[in-house]
Amino acid sequence: MENVISHESNPEEIPKKNQRFVLLDTNFILSCVKNKIDFFNEIPLMGYNIIIPKEVIKEIENISKSKQKLKEKDMAKLASVILKMNQFKKINLNTKNVDNGIIQFAKQNPDVIVATLDRVIKNSLKKKNKIMIIRENDRLEIVG
Repeated sequence: MENVISHESNPEEIPKKNQRFVLLDTNFILSCVKNKIDFFNEIPLMGYNIIIPKEVIKEIENISKSKQKLKEKDMAKLASVILKMNQFKKINLNTKNVDNGIIQFAKQNPDVIVATLDRVIKNSLKKKNKIMIIRENDRLEIVG
């Protein structure tokens, strides 16, 4: 059964304050795959549940089918397999611009940590949300 949250839907569907969530973006997932970081193991060990927007999943699928460099396509294919093998909450951002959707969702849910390497997202959320980053290509760290 699919667990989907929409940031424009019912307030009961938005993550509760007593639950701790990390929202993953595309570049974070692909970087974890590239650096062999098992984020599906590490993030729950840190005490957080994982949220991945459907739009991020679609971006990863599109990269795996694109005419990108072979290495990037292979990472995206592996990321797709990893996502299919694990359980997480899916959300609808209801936007075509994924980064803007992530920023909007995070601003509406300040307790959600955003896992990203994207400078624009990090700068937009600097004072509102904590950010999860990859430190020294081998470990996850929450900053902010």
